[in-house]
Amino acid sequence: MSSIPHLYQPDPTLDLSFERIVDVSPDLVWLAWTDPEHLKKWFTPAPWKTIDCEIDLRPGGIFRTVMQGPDGPPMPGVGCYLEVVPQRKLVWTSALLPGFRPAPSVEAGGFAFTGVITLEPHGSGTRYTALVLHSDAAGAKMHEEMGFYHGWGAALDQLVALMRPH
Repeated sequence: MSSIPHLYQPDPTLDLSFERIVDVSPDLVWLAWTDPEHLKKWFTPAPWKTIDCEIDLRPGGIFRTVMQGPDGPPMPGVGCYLEVVPQRKLVWTSALLPGFRPAPSVEAGGFAFTGVITLEPHGSGTRYTALVLHSDAAGAKMHEEMGFYHGWGAALDQLVALMRPH
């Protein structure tokens, strides 16, 4: 089981999480998560695309992506990093803007969340844990129904395919 610090222990009524062992080193998984050019290649499950990304990798720094579906308009998302532990953990939230400024209220039909990605060495690979914290059960349910497990899993598969040493 993962050693996520107690602060981030999931609440099954509010949070979604999964853990997987991948055959990519923590250093390469970290690079995929922290370099905008790499992130744009895997972050959104196909046929969706991440068409833009901005990363200022420090607490309070921006994490911004723009996603686009095959038939829809661009969908921007912006938040800020809360915690950055190189090669081990990234924590960001959509509830705050860069500089820890509160984000405007979420529009009807949306939800704010905090993402926690934990990387632990596992042989020559990585124990990868994704935990997404929601403010209420309705937001967690909405995120799950949007395809959290399939989408985040497919995106991780794309990350592994991109970063796996050849």
